[in-house]
Amino acid sequence: MLGMQWHPRLLEAVYERSHWLLRPFRLWMVSGGVVERFFVFFERVFKGVIFDCCQCGQCVLHRAGMTCPMTCPKNMRNGPCGGVTASGNCEIIPETKCVWLQAWERSKEMRVYGDEILGILPPRKGQLDGGSAWINELSGAAGQTPAGWAE
Repeated sequence: MLGMQWHPRLLEAVYERSHWLLRPFRLWMVSGGVVERFFVFFERVFKGVIFDCCQCGQCVLHRAGMTCPMTCPKNMRNGPCGGVTASGNCEIIPETKCVWLQAWERSKEMRVYGDEILGILPPRKGQLDGGSAWINELSGAAGQTPAGWAE
């Protein structure tokens, strides 16, 4: 299933459709409830297989070329570090390509969110770890930025 990442336009369409379908139910999507446990399970199974999801609870796949930046060994959330090799591989895991170079390539194929890779992502909120990214997105918890941080 990891090969699915190389179809960012399809994944973007699935994301768009899912967002559209779930939006009317956002009032019932609260942290800590039965609904969240279902979503966490669902996300762990499907996003885990496709994106190697680490359950950060603040998913930015659509803003990073349908590539999870949390799979970067350095957890770089806003682009590659200075250690990308000349071949485009990761300095920490030399046999793998840099997550952010993959994100850049994949974002070029995305019609709706492709340009989102150019923006700066807010700092990740650690207290959302292990929660449902969908619930956090639809409830607004994922979009809240720390006091004093401005984009």
